[in-house]
Amino acid sequence: MLERRMSHDDLVDHLVRSTPLQRGEAARVVLDVLAYFDETAEEFVRRRHRELQSGGLNNTEIFERIAAELPHRAVAPPELSLRQLRRIVYG
Repeated sequence: MLERRMSHDDLVDHLVRSTPLQRGEAARVVLDVLAYFDETAEEFVRRRHRELQSGGLNNTEIFERIAAELPHRAVAPPELSLRQLRRIVYG
């Protein structure tokens, strides 16, 4: 996490300049947003199921809602090997 924090110092600096956030608060916001978008599809489905279930929905309603939400959700891509990355670039 320290490596990620250091690689996003420019974003933290921007938030400090453009919002009333202090540096520590801005860093926490950046890390929270990154964690949100790092969530895999599987993690998203499990988390949303728990949230919707705790809200009183039944599984039929839950899975219909998750199916509708998932295409609009930014989820982390699968981890790619160096070879897979090369194939993306060179075919």
